[in-house]
Amino acid sequence: MEKIAALYLAHLNPVTNSHERIISQLAKDYHVYVFPVVFLKQGREVNTRTFPFSYELRKKMLLGLFNDQDNIEILPNYKFISPFIKYLPPIFSPFSWSLRSGVLRDIAEERFVSYTGDKAERIALRFYNLHPIKAKRLEISSSDVKGLLYREALEKLGKDEFTINLKNNMIHSNHKGNLNQNSRNKVGESSTESWQNMVP
Repeated sequence: MEKIAALYLAHLNPVTNSHERIISQLAKDYHVYVFPVVFLKQGREVNTRTFPFSYELRKKMLLGLFNDQDNIEILPNYKFISPFIKYLPPIFSPFSWSLRSGVLRDIAEERFVSYTGDKAERIALRFYNLHPIKAKRLEISSSDVKGLLYREALEKLGKDEFTINLKNNMIHSNHKGNLNQNSRNKVGESSTESWQNMVP
């Protein structure tokens, strides 16, 4: 039976349970090539608070899940190189087509499909002749995960603030106004530092 490749192009930042399920499902029928997107500026990868994890770290996450499966490969070929505006508008920019060439460079199979759970992305993949298969987006996305982590961090900081204020008010009730102001300042600083510490 002829082998068919499945291309999975995604941020994977971070890798979620949904990503694991998608890749596992594809691996039942295809040789899967996973392409975590990479943004490069002056030869170095660009990471932000929105997309904090480097390609190498995302690759380690994926290998931790799929290292024993021969039909799953993780490749760094899905690269945007600064200035990123040169890839616009999609389809019409020759640089956007160079992304397609890079993605297909190391695909061994003659036939392939691509996967996305997003309707707009599926249309784009069709324009690039990447043969997208129709699929529904799974329940939770990377953006949802980052939102949950952020809310969890804020909730924890809020509880810590309440505990600190309660203790301080019991011990130093005669200095309530000054303590509350100092506590608000410290919590603001802690919130920033704590969220920064969550980003590698």
